[in-house]
Amino acid sequence: MSLPVTELSLGICIVNWRAAGLTIDCLRSLEAEVTAFRWCRVVVVDNASGDGSAEAIAAAIDEFGWSRWAMVIQADSNGGFASGNNLGIRRLLSDRPDLDYVHLLNPDTVVRRGAVGILVEFLEQHPDVGIAGGRSEDMDATPQLCCFRFPSRLGELLTYLRIGAVDRLLSRKLGRIGIPDQAIPIDWVSGAHMLIRRQVIDTIGLLDEGYFLYYEETDFTLRARRAGWSCWHVPASRVVHFVGQSSGVTLRDGPPRRVPAYWFDSRRRYFVLNHGQGYAMAADMLAIGAYAIWRLRRWLQGKPDQDPPNFLRDFVRGSALRNRPDTLAPRQSTL
Repeated sequence: MSLPVTELSLGICIVNWRAAGLTIDCLRSLEAEVTAFRWCRVVVVDNASGDGSAEAIAAAIDEFGWSRWAMVIQADSNGGFASGNNLGIRRLLSDRPDLDYVHLLNPDTVVRRGAVGILVEFLEQHPDVGIAGGRSEDMDATPQLCCFRFPSRLGELLTYLRIGAVDRLLSRKLGRIGIPDQAIPIDWVSGAHMLIRRQVIDTIGLLDEGYFLYYEETDFTLRARRAGWSCWHVPASRVVHFVGQSSGVTLRDGPPRRVPAYWFDSRRRYFVLNHGQGYAMAADMLAIGAYAIWRLRRWLQGKPDQDPPNFLRDFVRGSALRNRPDTLAPRQSTL
């Protein structure tokens, strides 16, 4: 039998890296959310920003009277998204061993009223669901893509081939799922707004710290799926997401930026660890071939070049075709 939100305990993790202003705005949006729970704490993990972020956030917590439900802890080094969240989760479980739920939230988000409680109520009503995420949107409520299928060889081919007719024919193999209006089961949700049932963590452990940034929530959700937990998208739970503002990688304004090496490392890690070296190499060959075809089509058709600089060269360099599986760090996800 499900419990009312007022009887439950919730921990929220926000990982900050040089985004103090955004993090403070995110905390402000949580002020009305935390009072709904029997026990709720927000842990802001500063990932060794070195720019005074931790001090600024701590000062805001004191100034606005949030200290009864929010705190800042500092990581010794910037180990990435998974490492920062794991540090926060461990602190929450230390403070509250019987914690019911953990919510991962990006610092570049603003929570719409009731968003957190909606996700918790959904999981309480669906005991087989281990992970849920809500709708991310622009400030004007324009929805963003935030629910996806697991990466696959065919999905990689379609992603980089970019032929509309083929996408429509094989739409069920695309990584993106569109923008559902109703709650639906999906493969994985963005870690920018992700609620995790405590039992999932007890079953599979924490996020894999071998990922610096990207693919860590995909990997975590796949491990949960293999352990018997489903994942759902719940669009009634809404947050404003200022895409890329916290990482600076996926900014939508201005020319595309060069994709950092850690994105390719994370992608390779996901495929090799979860599907094996042979599968990862096949996925890479399909993606590289499809992207080369797209680049030729783009040039022949005179379309503007909106791809990241040096993407094909960087992709090959970071692929499983050029890197041995034994170069991957062991999975690090224990409590």
